[in-house]
Amino acid sequence: MKLLQCTNSDRATRADARREHLLETARALFVQRGFHRTGVAQIAAASGVKVGQIYRDFNGKEDIIAAIVERDIEGFLYEGELADAIERGDKVAVRSWITRLTGVEEPIEDCRMMTEILAEIARNDRMAEINRRIEKRVRGSLATALASLVPSAADDQCLNMLAELIMTMCTGLMCRRIASETLDITMLHRTIEQIIDAELERCSRPAPING
Repeated sequence: MKLLQCTNSDRATRADARREHLLETARALFVQRGFHRTGVAQIAAASGVKVGQIYRDFNGKEDIIAAIVERDIEGFLYEGELADAIERGDKVAVRSWITRLTGVEEPIEDCRMMTEILAEIARNDRMAEINRRIEKRVRGSLATALASLVPSAADDQCLNMLAELIMTMCTGLMCRRIASETLDITMLHRTIEQIIDAELERCSRPAPING
């Protein structure tokens, strides 16, 4: 029985390693060539994983993309770190989490991957669904962070709109990093941070008393 358990464990480890290698290879190809110019055959040739095995692991190219995005978002959002900061009541750490979310330290390859997804959402229903899942998850974490910074906000709409503004600025910054090599991204990010601080301060003000 123990031998059987070891064998099953070894197989699972090998399968996980194969899947991880396949996702890394596919990701590099998508960034380099784009989604349209990268097919399962190209992924198989570059990864050394046979086409038949790829289709046993994934239903198709969109499922590979979904798995890559799911893995990337885990490493991007630091959700456990945010939850710990909120539980401790550490507003400095929560604000730092937002700074990192809007930051410029992410590899340019991550930006290219996301712009590939954005370019596809208008013509590919599966890619649009993947993008909706990404946005829902990011928006949820961001809304939680903002609410912990301004628990006395008189107007939930203020924080909701700030969350949308931050997501919009993040998307724009990501696109600008790709479009312009000479743009001072660091200064632009600093300006974004100032806008966020000003909006947080505005959301914390008491609602005006009518009449």
